[in-house]
Amino acid sequence: MAMGPMLGGNRRGRRSPMAEINVTPMVDVMLVLLIIFMVTAPLLVAGVPVDLPDSKAGALDQEQKPVQISIGPSGAIFVDETPVPAEGLGARLAGIAASSREEGGPRIFLRADRGLDYGRVMGVMGEINAAGLRKVALVSTQGPDG
Repeated sequence: MAMGPMLGGNRRGRRSPMAEINVTPMVDVMLVLLIIFMVTAPLLVAGVPVDLPDSKAGALDQEQKPVQISIGPSGAIFVDETPVPAEGLGARLAGIAASSREEGGPRIFLRADRGLDYGRVMGVMGEINAAGLRKVALVSTQGPDG
């Protein structure tokens, strides 16, 4: 414990304890721990290495990429960055649904410009539904509140 200044002659060399706490070492330790956790956190995602048995079963298609449908500010429709005319959208979506082995079709990500008419977006969603695609997610950006 740190000691204060020397007192008068009647105490003969005894020092009084300081009432202040130095927080600088504690802050240094906390910063080092923060850096350690920031470096090691991405390493915790890795799984445990396991020697799995062999099987004749095929692998599950978990890496299937979702189909992205975008509606630009001018109303142009894109399926996976390929422009599609509005009258050809139904046929293109029916082809996607027919080529899928999953029930309800592949996952669809629908992106629409915020300035578009609500009816335009609902028309595209109607085409998606009419093609038999049921796994639709509307994509947005995270707002300032959360």
